[in-house]
Amino acid sequence: MREVVFDTETTGLNPREGDRIVEVGCIELVNYLPTGREFQIYINPGRPVSDATVRITGITNETLRDKKRFEHPDVVDKLMEFLGDDPIVAHNAEFDRGFLNYELELLGRPQLPKERFIDTLVLAREHRPGSPASLDAVCKRFNISIEGRVLHGALLDAQLLAMAYLELRGGRARAFDFANASSVAMLGQATYAQRKPRPVPLESLVRPEEAQAHAAFIAQMGDAAVWKKFG
Repeated sequence: MREVVFDTETTGLNPREGDRIVEVGCIELVNYLPTGREFQIYINPGRPVSDATVRITGITNETLRDKKRFEHPDVVDKLMEFLGDDPIVAHNAEFDRGFLNYELELLGRPQLPKERFIDTLVLAREHRPGSPASLDAVCKRFNISIEGRVLHGALLDAQLLAMAYLELRGGRARAFDFANASSVAMLGQATYAQRKPRPVPLESLVRPEEAQAHAAFIAQMGDAAVWKKFG
């Protein structure tokens, strides 16, 4: 089962007021575990970033000056190719979906439906009702270290979210069980490496008198003895 963890950084809070995406970060998951495939890109928004964006992300107008616009094939086409048709995992998903759909709308491209998104904010609230449910709070809940995270970034936040999402889905043990079950289902049976025979068989540790006593005991049990069927 493939999913994509998705996060954005933006010039502000509202695309309908002209705000745009400045960074996208994606992590590929298979059976809840990162595969190592990632997608990250900075994007020239064509407008100044807000002071809040600079303060939170460290992304400045100078950072984005020579970056490609969203409509460039190296941005939109590669992003959509990475997303594919698989479920998208995001924290406060409607925020990220709103910005992505606005960019797609400007290009006359199809919108991504709400049903395709898995919102970890909702999962976090269901997991522990009444508790803080920000990404930082969820990471602390599951002892996911955020000590080195001074600034926000789309790829870094996606990496943290991938770990948090795994925990919200039941933890690493469930992911491995799921993967093993899938492998068995695909193969029809579990397979094991065949052991090589010993060059020289081990000498029996059964003494002759013990073997005679065992044979006498079996003889008393008659034909019903399992040793006679399998031995």
